[in-house]
Amino acid sequence: MTKDGKIELMAPVGSFEALQAAIDNGADSVYFGVAQLSMRARSSINFTLEDLKTIADKANKNNVRTYITLNTIIYDHDLSVIKTIIKTAKESGITAIIAADQAVISCAREVNMEVHISTQLNVTNVETVKFYSLFADTMVLSRELSLKQVAAITDGIEKGQIKGPSGRLVEVEIFGHGALCMAVSGKCYLSLHSHNSSANRGACKQNCRKKYTVIDQESGFEIELDNEYMMSPKDLCTIEFLDQVVEAGVKVLKVEGRGRSPEYVATTTKCYREAIDAIADGTFTEEKRDQWMKELSTVYNRGFWDGYYLGQKLGEWSKANGSQATQKKVFIGKGRGYFGKVKVAEFSIDAYDLKVGDKVLVTGPTTGAKEFDVYEIRLDDKTRVNKAKKGDIISIPVDFKVRPSDKLYKLVATEWS
Repeated sequence: MTKDGKIELMAPVGSFEALQAAIDNGADSVYFGVAQLSMRARSSINFTLEDLKTIADKANKNNVRTYITLNTIIYDHDLSVIKTIIKTAKESGITAIIAADQAVISCAREVNMEVHISTQLNVTNVETVKFYSLFADTMVLSRELSLKQVAAITDGIEKGQIKGPSGRLVEVEIFGHGALCMAVSGKCYLSLHSHNSSANRGACKQNCRKKYTVIDQESGFEIELDNEYMMSPKDLCTIEFLDQVVEAGVKVLKVEGRGRSPEYVATTTKCYREAIDAIADGTFTEEKRDQWMKELSTVYNRGFWDGYYLGQKLGEWSKANGSQATQKKVFIGKGRGYFGKVKVAEFSIDAYDLKVGDKVLVTGPTTGAKEFDVYEIRLDDKTRVNKAKKGDIISIPVDFKVRPSDKLYKLVATEWS
């Protein structure tokens, strides 16, 4: 929980672009993987040890907490790497380690590093919380719990005054938004069996996201399925009942998506930031919830459902492969520079045309992810035009600094819009 008493909003970051997007849009904390020991080792751009000081400095400057995920299965040959990561994290000013393996927990505690218990350990009752409170200040509960069960655990923590190593009451964290796995809290072995690529070592091949045909081997009868992607759950979304999440005593809300784009991080963080603030000031209305759902639908998603929080027994499965986002980005060009006095950015158009009225996205390691509508285009800093084509050098009014490392995209509607 934050100092002002609000639920803590934790955003996923798999790149410096995503880190800046999380900071710009109001995240209280961020989490990320390092090197190969991450549950998203295959699907995201993981940071290196050399990045940790930069991440910590940037986050600390903005009062954002930083958490490293070290929650994969750990073997003996990993221990020296684990110790090096934790030692470097401590020296760099990283806030905490998210852990599942007892060796990682032990290594973190040896250097007095704050520990959060990963959802991989399936914390589902208050007695388990009491046990892990010997080592950790925050518990990420199992994803399969209802809010009623979550509330029973938070009540038990309060009544039992269960405190972590820091001396404060243990805080409960839950997943609030993003991809869900068909397996219990993510512990799946399909990828290991089929491709010798372990999901529990961060190398999931996502077998569950594919289309399958089920055949009765005795009769050869092909079984018709109502849903072709019967192992691919829709994405979790709690924003419509976030007030109930807060009432259940949850202190930290985690957005899933370290492998997703900077604009995904920007949009989800922005929406949940606004929702948390609206709950606090009494303006959490149906109209706002509808608007947030519309915005969340614009970035990567497999459709949305409530998870198990409202007591639903069975999952809801995706009806299509990949994203059902209502808009997608199309690469247009690159940044060239920024003229701060007149607030104008210069871009090279390297791909498709751009015209006045288009909605665009600019991403970059320092810029993060910025969306805006183009209302003016100037060619070669002089002639005002309605359309720019490939090969043009153009200027566009913007209220943020654009750098040569930045990329310009056009945002266009998809079949789901």
